[in-house]
Amino acid sequence: MAIIITDECINCGACEPECPNTAIYEGADDWRYKDGTGLNGSLVLPNGKTVDADETQEPISDEIYYIVPDKCTECKGFHEEPQCAAVCPVDCCVPDDDHVETEEQLLGKQKFMHPDN
Repeated sequence: MAIIITDECINCGACEPECPNTAIYEGADDWRYKDGTGLNGSLVLPNGKTVDADETQEPISDEIYYIVPDKCTECKGFHEEPQCAAVCPVDCCVPDDDHVETEEQLLGKQKFMHPDN
């Protein structure tokens, strides 16, 4: 299950540098699959979606920090708990019920994005 940032976010930015997958972006910022990962060029994600890792993607939110679900692994493979939730001063980093994944799927996604780890 990916993590989502709720609209209670105060835009403090504490979460962004803690994400080992570079899955967190400031509101209105464009993002790319390759940011902070080993991904490059055209590829098929573990969920079957075909993407260009180098292509700029539209922001998921224009107002608050957001987490890209395709890049979020709940810090599996890096930490014992999601680091965004651990540092959030207002507890707005919560499980995203719209993106439920098993621990095995999250670890697979982590290995896909970071093959050298």
